[in-house]
Amino acid sequence: MRPPKTELLIILGALTAFAPLSIDMYLPAFPQMELALGASTDAVQRTLAAFFLGFALGQASYGPVTDRFGRKPPLYFGLGLYVLASIGCALAPSAEVLTVLRFVQAVGACSGMVIARAMVRDLFDPKDAARAYSSLMLVTGLAPILAPVIGGIVLVWSVWPTIFWILAAYALLALAAVHWRLPETHPADPSRPLAFGRAVADYGRILRDARYMGYAAGGGLGMAGMFAYIAGSPFVFIDLHGISAQQYGWVFGLNAIGFVAAAQVNGRLLPPGSHERAMRAAQLVQGAAALVLIATGATGAGGFLGLFVPIFVYVACLGFIMPNAAALAMAPYGRNAGVASALLGTLQFSLAAIASGLVGLLHDGSALPMAGTIAVFGLAGLAVNRLLTRPPRPAIPS
Repeated sequence: MRPPKTELLIILGALTAFAPLSIDMYLPAFPQMELALGASTDAVQRTLAAFFLGFALGQASYGPVTDRFGRKPPLYFGLGLYVLASIGCALAPSAEVLTVLRFVQAVGACSGMVIARAMVRDLFDPKDAARAYSSLMLVTGLAPILAPVIGGIVLVWSVWPTIFWILAAYALLALAAVHWRLPETHPADPSRPLAFGRAVADYGRILRDARYMGYAAGGGLGMAGMFAYIAGSPFVFIDLHGISAQQYGWVFGLNAIGFVAAAQVNGRLLPPGSHERAMRAAQLVQGAAALVLIATGATGAGGFLGLFVPIFVYVACLGFIMPNAAALAMAPYGRNAGVASALLGTLQFSLAAIASGLVGLLHDGSALPMAGTIAVFGLAGLAVNRLLTRPPRPAIPS
């Protein structure tokens, strides 16, 4: 018997939460890790970029596998790999070793996001998918609110490796929930040969869909700006503006609250058929916030608030952009939901890896590398979506 819809969404949300938990919980520990590992600021930031890269590349492999063997077996593998890599991160003796293990950890973590998104497509009609994705945003939105706060509290009573022990324990709990409470939504399909040529053909066909790319890459560029903020904000807020690790957790959480609130308005209050318009309007507001941010980052106008306010607006807009981008991109792909979901995640996190890597590469002791990278990616997302999705796709049926 299938569990209630609410329980299914909670479990699927917990699976997609691996990314924000793995990314956000250790951010307040960056200064401590620099001292403990004898590493520079950019070396510690590279551990974040390595996670984004692993998350991007790993998703491409899960797509064909989950369409061929079902959703749950690849999920077991990914969660098991995540547990082992998290333990390795806790024991890492140097920033270089930690960087490699973060890459492996991400390959495990991305199974949750790919397969949860494909399961939504399995379980819900296209007309309900945007609402379901918005519900996942509520569950996963709690992660970036709570993760840096938890990380800051952990640092009061313990040291940074404890964060990775906690992540390993979370993965074990998720593995138990998947085994006992999550149904298989896509039985193994022997008619789909797991061949490299077939996988390349499936990915190539979707990559040639300009509208899919307009939603996936357009939304992904905006999301990459958020990850530039994630990569640069520990230095900008803690080192440059002097807030504590605990205060940083609360500041980070406020931004996540804006994201969650916007996602719930998107999923619950928007009239049927308005998701395309909502995404486009949010991208315009996000572009305006990006322009303000690059101005304040370059001039220092407004100090801490001059950065925080446009970042808050930018991140909140993603609550409208991301669920609608996912629903609109994946709507035509039912039988290939695993491949479409994997490609969506690969595009998004490849862009995130580039954005976070740029913040570290351009690091000059000021807020400008972070602010400029956010602004460039946000404006690029607006441009790509407008160029590739003309005219707008017909509304998802109500």
